[in-house]
Amino acid sequence: MLNDYWAAVVWSLAPTVVVLGLFIFVLRSILRMDRSERRVYSQIEAEERARRGMVSGIGDEPAS
Repeated sequence: MLNDYWAAVVWSLAPTVVVLGLFIFVLRSILRMDRSERRVYSQIEAEERARRGMVSGIGDEPAS
């Protein structure tokens, strides 16, 4: 009887744990993709600014 109880607990929690794992994996992938996309975009923008002789970005200007 006690064995049936723990089996029911495991089978009840298993779908929730699996869905949580998938959610974390997908969210982590989205965040990593966004981070790398922003890094590449910043590099491209810095190259374009350097090519045009502009200031490299916000916050790089000396304080006056």
